[in-house]
Amino acid sequence: MQTPPSLAQPSGRPHIRILMGTYNGASWIEAQLESFLAQSHENWSLWVSDDGSQDDTWARLEAFARRNPEREVRLLSGPGRGSAANFLHLLCHKDLPKGFVALSDQDDVWLPHKLERALTQLGDPDLPPAAWAARYEIADENLAGQRPSQVWERGPSLGNALVQNIMSGHTLTLNPAALEIVRKAGPVNVPHHDWWIYLLLMSVDATALIDPETALIYRQHGRNVMGVRSSAAARRQRLSAVREGQLGRWLTANMSALGGLDLPLTPRARHLSTQWANQGRVGKLKLLQEFAVHRQARAETALIYLAAALGRL
Repeated sequence: MQTPPSLAQPSGRPHIRILMGTYNGASWIEAQLESFLAQSHENWSLWVSDDGSQDDTWARLEAFARRNPEREVRLLSGPGRGSAANFLHLLCHKDLPKGFVALSDQDDVWLPHKLERALTQLGDPDLPPAAWAARYEIADENLAGQRPSQVWERGPSLGNALVQNIMSGHTLTLNPAALEIVRKAGPVNVPHHDWWIYLLLMSVDATALIDPETALIYRQHGRNVMGVRSSAAARRQRLSAVREGQLGRWLTANMSALGGLDLPLTPRARHLSTQWANQGRVGKLKLLQEFAVHRQARAETALIYLAAALGRL
């Protein structure tokens, strides 16, 4: 489903929990924490899962909690299995209450309207499953040279979610029903938590709101888990992932996790998830055609179909 062309009128000030995954983020985390305090929507709390930092990330988080005693700040130890497992650990934690959640990286800087804009577009907390994501400003490690991220012209769909994520995790906000879907799916073993959430929500016919406005500053530095997707280096990395079979392994992991769920998937999503692993080169190519599978860029879509034809998926 496409994002609405304009914001709806705000209704109420619901509570939202910021879920941040951290690992050796002491160099940047203070700026991110300050940007939380600068949010125009002030009714938030912070849950953090630290994945075994060896710097003073944890100490800085504890100091932030002490400076803000009026606000809930909960610090958890992560599973130590990487970013995807760390975020799913947070999302599926047994103590996490129902409600709106906004995912956060440790090294970004949120613009002051981020939470308010997300909550305004998501609307009433009792609505069916919906998620919001936005564009962002790409900057260097000193936040200089800002330029907006790309626009996803073709919008969200199941066919896109199979081979690409357009709901960047550092901007992602879930309404209560969408959070419940993720929690019912559980902490599955998938390569990327945000791609998984996008695929999962498209598989239950949830609403995906892709905001054309920028919501944060993405700090690009040498230790990012994922780099800028529109860069030449990122394109080379994607080509290598296809050539070496990594993309195929990621798709297999996602489809395996999806096919094992006891959730109300749409008939098309259920068919795709159960058929994928059983298909050879020709069968997978037919599935790509049947589901109009595509990336946002036509050249990259052609690469996906070529990979299928060569048996690399």
